[in-house]
Amino acid sequence: MAAVDTCGGYDLRRYFVSRRVAIASILLAVAGFSAAVLLPTRALAGATGTTTTGTQATTTGASTTTTTTTPTTTTTKKKRPPYPVVSNFPAAGGLLVRSVAVRKRPDPRAHVIKVMHQFRPDYRPQEMLAVRKATGSDGNVWYRISIPMRPNGTYGWIPAGTVSLQPTHSEIVVNIDTRTIDIYRFGKHKWHGKVAVGAPGRETPIGHYFVAARFVPYRDPFLGVFAVETSAYSKLTEWPGGGVVGIHGTDLPQLLGQAVSHGCVRVSNATARHLKTLTPLGTPIWIKK
Repeated sequence: MAAVDTCGGYDLRRYFVSRRVAIASILLAVAGFSAAVLLPTRALAGATGTTTTGTQATTTGASTTTTTTTPTTTTTKKKRPPYPVVSNFPAAGGLLVRSVAVRKRPDPRAHVIKVMHQFRPDYRPQEMLAVRKATGSDGNVWYRISIPMRPNGTYGWIPAGTVSLQPTHSEIVVNIDTRTIDIYRFGKHKWHGKVAVGAPGRETPIGHYFVAARFVPYRDPFLGVFAVETSAYSKLTEWPGGGVVGIHGTDLPQLLGQAVSHGCVRVSNATARHLKTLTPLGTPIWIKK
């Protein structure tokens, strides 16, 4: 038998096997390199809570692709104060502390205008009326309050954490020129009546005030059936202790519509009863011309 030469076939087969091994080695190397690039980047994104976008860097010969990453910004929420803060004004209420310094600015180092106490000298709770709020130099919320003192219209600042406030729902409007009073409740007009105001030289002061106290006069028909003490001051009034402007009933209704008082606002006993039911402590008062 003639011999068969198979050397050439074996050589060709070895060539194809070697080529396949080489291709497989290259693919494995590329896959390993891609995994080495991608996995740390994804792990970093997962650990920091950011989202990474763009193409990954791959280098093949002279060709290079640059990776661009865009971090996601995380917004930190502002901490809420550990006490209730009102946002609707005017708002009224009582102190939560024994005393508080009312300052010229919302700043713990600002000048002290007056020290307010939780209870007044007559043992009634001290009512506070705030007209707005602001962030102080210490980063805390402060209220701008109306201070019952001379001169009328004095305002100052106290820390919000020292007082408990609720928005007011009533308003008293006194018109000096027309000598009338109007009472509003939840924005609706509830009552209209005549008043007597301060005589010349003892004028009822105009401005913005609030109901500081309420009471039924005891055996004093001159003050009528009900009276409210305002945060306003006059030169001289019929009020106990003098100087404080009151709005009260009267036993002399024939004088209503005239300028005859020492600065107080006199109303009919019918109006006084409406004041009792419609105007709680802290009710804003606007005395105008």
